[in-house]
Amino acid sequence: MVGIDLDRVKYDIAEVESINPHRGAMRLLDGIIHDENNYLKAVAFHDVRKDEFWVEGHIPGRPLFPGVLMIEAAAQLASFMTIKRNPQIKFLGFAGVDKVKFRGQVVPGDRLIILAEALETRPRRHICAAQGLVNGTMVFEAIITGMPM
Repeated sequence: MVGIDLDRVKYDIAEVESINPHRGAMRLLDGIIHDENNYLKAVAFHDVRKDEFWVEGHIPGRPLFPGVLMIEAAAQLASFMTIKRNPQIKFLGFAGVDKVKFRGQVVPGDRLIILAEALETRPRRHICAAQGLVNGTMVFEAIITGMPM
């Protein structure tokens, strides 16, 4: 991430929503910070708030951003990248996740930075490697597979 201004928002919420259908509590991208090589690589973020739907129950007294939501945020970035590269695709469904590792905790007040890189693009399958970082420390990594629908 050397040379990327993490405070500069290239695509805001309205622009993310113009590509991805996620709304309300299930929109997990607050902005796209960077893209390169025709959206083969991208960086996005999610500001984890104290008022999110999961805070009260995961885990009471010690809220931890659920790992499944970290993966969903990465899938949303993969979807954004794929549709920007292939505007004929109107929706990219989440088809799989592999090689997931959680390496740290994410809590309210954190900014989760999500990095994604396209590994494979085929007509019926798009695969991205993804990582999540908080304060420069990797908190998860995964391989995300999407399928146009």
